Amino acid sequence: MTQLSIAQKRADLKAQIRDAAIMEFAEHGLAGTSTQGIADRAGITKNKLHYHIESKEDLYQQALDHVITIWAELFNGINLNQGPEVFLSDYIARKINFSLTHPAEVKMFTGEVMRGAPYLRENWAGSREVSRAAAREIERWAADGLIRPVNPMLLQFNIWAMTEAYAVLGPELRFMLDLQDGTDLDEAAICKEVTALVLQGLRI
Repeated sequence: MTQLSIAQKRADLKAQIRDAAIMEFAEHGLAGTSTQGIADRAGITKNKLHYHIESKEDLYQQALDHVITIWAELFNGINLNQGPEVFLSDYIARKINFSLTHPAEVKMFTGEVMRGAPYLRENWAGSREVSRAAAREIERWAADGLIRPVNPMLLQFNIWAMTEAYAVLGPELRFMLDLQDGTDLDEAAICKEVTALVLQGLRI
């Protein structure tokens, strides 16, 4: 076996462990998750798991960092200079897609915030700078008459709340819609509704 294939196997196993940990943390939180549960979900022995991780807490931090990185990439992949309609439509669509396809990641992140975010605080400085950059652009849109004046940080929070709700409250929505658990939600319809609420609410 070549060094490259060995490295790839290790990377694949690391991702497998991380994904299993995210599922466990999303369901049980940090305190309620056991390394045995993570190992079982990953399909490996507990001894093998401990060979690849320093601790449950370190794995939890890695999982949070992974989610933060994904969200930063979702945001950074859109050109703010395209104007509010194009930017917000694209951003909302990306956020909703992530919530529908990665609900465990969103639930784990939300659970951490609800517990006071002890493991997130060291990483929030970077996220805050990204949000502040977006806030400045939102203020520029308002100054140029493209949208009505709004609190730019609250606008971002409202978008996060609406888009992330489809991961956190997905089971409730399916119940209200008389859908079976696990049924795919209509992503296009959700995007259309949330985008319309945001864009119409920003009209002058």
